[in-house]
This record gives sequence, structure tokens and C-alpha cells, in this order.
Amino acid sequence: MQVEPFKEISWAFQLHYHICFRTHRRKPIFDDQQRTVALAEALSELCTMNDVHLIEKDFQPEHVQLVLSLRPSQLISYVLKRLKGRSSAALCREFELSPPLWARGYLARSAGSVRIQAVKLYIESQAEHHGYAKRPLPPVFKFRAKEPDVLATAHSTFDLNHHLVLATRFRRGVFGSKSGEALVDYWTKVAARHGFAIDQATVLPDHVHLRVRITPKISIEQVALSLMNNGQYFVARHFPLAIVAAKIDQLWQPSAYVGTCGELTTALLKAFMNSGDGG
Repeated sequence: MQVEPFKEISWAFQLHYHICFRTHRRKPIFDDQQRTVALAEALSELCTMNDVHLIEKDFQPEHVQLVLSLRPSQLISYVLKRLKGRSSAALCREFELSPPLWARGYLARSAGSVRIQAVKLYIESQAEHHGYAKRPLPPVFKFRAKEPDVLATAHSTFDLNHHLVLATRFRRGVFGSKSGEALVDYWTKVAARHGFAIDQATVLPDHVHLRVRITPKISIEQVALSLMNNGQYFVARHFPLAIVAAKIDQLWQPSAYVGTCGELTTALLKAFMNSGDGG
């Protein structure tokens, strides 16, 4: 069975990231009010130019903290390369500072409207939520990694967690517990090849919830397209009758939901940074 791969999808999303980077050699450059104001203006302008929403900022003499809202297609590494590089050039020129302004590397963590523990429980409880748990043989498969895969890239420290939801075409029932288990097993191999990790998944007949970790050098849109296209290929090859029975020519709806989650919510981060204790 041949199915067309997805090249793009539409999104419902909320992607919030807590970012921190330091001055070169931890010089107290921003103990000066004029430089701090210039930095705020430069970063605000650069965020607008790069289609990034700056939710919150906190400047200390030796480091910067930001909360950024990105789109699913945007790479954190690329966004920060632009923000750090352009702001360094502008401020070094304006204040006759010796470049580089910023130290190499950064910290990037996911935030969001809910904490990661709430997302874990929500994904775990999908069988009960949709009324499948009472069946003798629920058409549901649950997965949770016993030892989450270690992800790493040079010059960055990160913890980037996402709740991703994919729905079948027209929300038709396609998956059972066995096909769901086979799909997730295949997806974990895909994730290992492409440099991201699946920490948790629940497969229901007509949609899938996943908790996915990424590196700053891959976008969540790249992850979703990889899962959708590889998953569609796998199911068409190994479970073609499920697609035929559902009367669909594509496995997935050409859309997805994704939201970030972390140890702290965006609201708590904003309150913390505004309190003056962000250092």
C-alpha cells in the first residue's frame, strides 16, 4: 500500500522556553543602566525580526534570562545564534566593547501552562479518560521508558519536553493494543536514529499522545513529520487492512497539537524573574 508522505501540517501549539546565557568570562557588563536598556531594546527588536515572542526577560550583570515563545518549525539553536550574535555585534559597536560579548553556550529548558508531572498523569490516564479501561481487552497501548535516552549537543545544557498529539484521518479507529505496541516500538527506533527521544506514549484507536524530548538543534515540527511519515509507512506495510477497514487514504490528519512542559510553569518563571531573585 502506497501513501503520500506529509511535507507540512497545520498546528495548534504553545511552545515556551526558558533560556539563560552568560557574558564572556562572566564580566559584569550589565551593571550599567545604559547598557541594560540598550540590551533590552536590541533583544526586543531581534525577537520581532525573527518571529519570536519575548514573554519575559531578566538581566543581571553577568547573565541574561529569557522566556521565549517559538513556532513549531523554529530551532532553538538557530534562534539563539541570531539573538546572541546580532546583540553582541550591536552592543560591542555602540559601547566600544571588545567582542565577544557572550560566552559560548546556553541553558534551554521547556516551560508551559502545566508542569511535566501533570502531563505524565494525563497521558497515563487516557484509557480511563476515553472509557476504554472498563473493556475486557482495551484497544489501548501504554509505553513509558524505563531509562530515558540521554540526548546531548555541544555547548548547550537543555531539558526540552513536549506533549505531542497526533490524530488519525477523520478520527477513524485504526489502532488496537498490538498494532499500537508495534508502532511505538518502531517509533523508538526512529527517534534514536534522528536524535530525539520518546519518554511516554499512549496509543488509542483514533489518536496518539506522546511525551517527546528534543535537542536545541531539531524542531518539534521535524519530529512530528518524522513520526507521522515513518509511522504511516510502518502501518501501511504491516497493518494495511486496518487502513482499508477505516476507509482512509492517509493514516494521519494533516495537523497536530504540541505544548511544552517542564518542572516550572511559564507563570511561575515570570513571577520568579520579576521578583528580583532570578540571579
